[in-house]
Amino acid sequence: MPSPFLEIIELADGTVALRRPDEEGKPLLTIEFSEEARDFLQGNYVEVAKAMISTGMQMAGQIMEEDPDLEFDEHRVLH
Repeated sequence: MPSPFLEIIELADGTVALRRPDEEGKPLLTIEFSEEARDFLQGNYVEVAKAMISTGMQMAGQIMEEDPDLEFDEHRVLH
């Protein structure tokens, strides 16, 4: 059974990833910042990625609490 815990890691190429600590395969989520964005963030891109992941997890939890049977259209437009 997979671990219920998740970890945020920085991959060798600078991509920030979310994965289960006991899994070495493909991460559950990745966030990649351009060099321009990294410069703008003055090297604090990992902290920004952590905040993005945290907020996303909170929103996902809220959505599932409101409608656990919600299904997403795979062709929806995101803004």
